[in-house]
Amino acid sequence: MSAASDNVYLPKLAVLDRVVDEIAEVKTFYWHFENPDEQKAFRRFRPGQFAQVSLFGAGEFPASLPPSPTEHDTFFTVRNVGSCTAALHQLQPGERFAVRGPYGNGFPMNQYAGKNLVFVAGGIGLIPLRSCIVYALAHRDQFASLQVFYGARTPRELMYRDTLRQWEQSAGVECHLTVDRAGPDWSGHVGVVGSLFERPGVQLPVANTIAFVCGPPVMFRFVIKDLLAMGLPEACIVSTLERYMKCGVGKCGHCCIGVAYVCVDGPVFTYEQIKKLGEDI
Repeated sequence: MSAASDNVYLPKLAVLDRVVDEIAEVKTFYWHFENPDEQKAFRRFRPGQFAQVSLFGAGEFPASLPPSPTEHDTFFTVRNVGSCTAALHQLQPGERFAVRGPYGNGFPMNQYAGKNLVFVAGGIGLIPLRSCIVYALAHRDQFASLQVFYGARTPRELMYRDTLRQWEQSAGVECHLTVDRAGPDWSGHVGVVGSLFERPGVQLPVANTIAFVCGPPVMFRFVIKDLLAMGLPEACIVSTLERYMKCGVGKCGHCCIGVAYVCVDGPVFTYEQIKKLGEDI
């Protein structure tokens, strides 16, 4: 292996295969590395890790990895929020960009073996949790119950709609969906994500349970309050912190919170750790 291959700062060339519209301003970009060996090495990422995406002439930004390492496809789901992400949104299939990583600690899925897994997501908070859910379903015999609670403001803002339908129909996972405001084509539950816990027939286990929570700050705060009231320990609630991770390897300090670097100590933290960081979510 060359010295260049060992350089953690060196982006590797990737080719865009296709683009799928998810919701307004959010698209999923399927891609592959030009070098098959780099593609094979990258596939060893863990759920919850991230990568740095480079757009020539525009810059670089961090992106979650929503695919599971158990899946064949490699993709990013990215919201158009700035110049770099806008450049990615303008790319056409066949055009090139660059990727380096994966970085971060990820979710320690092997440590959760035998536990009940509860996934709670709001809006685009499903992006980093998708990898964990697909991974858990691919290793279904390693976990106890699997529950997904997911909500968005409107039906049009639900992410990964085809995947959600699969989860709703799968015997391996209990999937509950909600929206804040229903439209004429919505016959499902209406209310905030936390209201799903109170639906008839829903039993959220407390003992031997890990709860994954990702979503906007207001959702996060209320869901955490609900889970703690049910008796879940702070150490059994996990989430990801989003910060501008410039180097990705703990050198530049852009993502430092207290004594922690989100890019290497995270982005996955337990709620117990987040409280100690003094981060206001």
